[in-house]
Amino acid sequence: MQYKLQKNSDDEVCAATIVGQTVSIPFDPANTDAQQFAKWLQSGNKPEPAEEGGVVTDEWVAETIAKLQGNQPLPAEEQK
Repeated sequence: MQYKLQKNSDDEVCAATIVGQTVSIPFDPANTDAQQFAKWLQSGNKPEPAEEGGVVTDEWVAETIAKLQGNQPLPAEEQK
């Protein structure tokens, strides 16, 4: 399975989609698909960036795993 990041109207990464599907996964620790995404990231995988030519950094991966595991509160814009 491969994921691609999505940005909101404020140009912030806010969700991921499953490549080849129309499923959007919000970055919500209570969402079971988000938990699967976090496990996928923990396995050393990286999603496609939201923009062509973009880069998904190791720092972003670590922060996202922590957020999705409930170790850090999500910023208000990511809770929508």
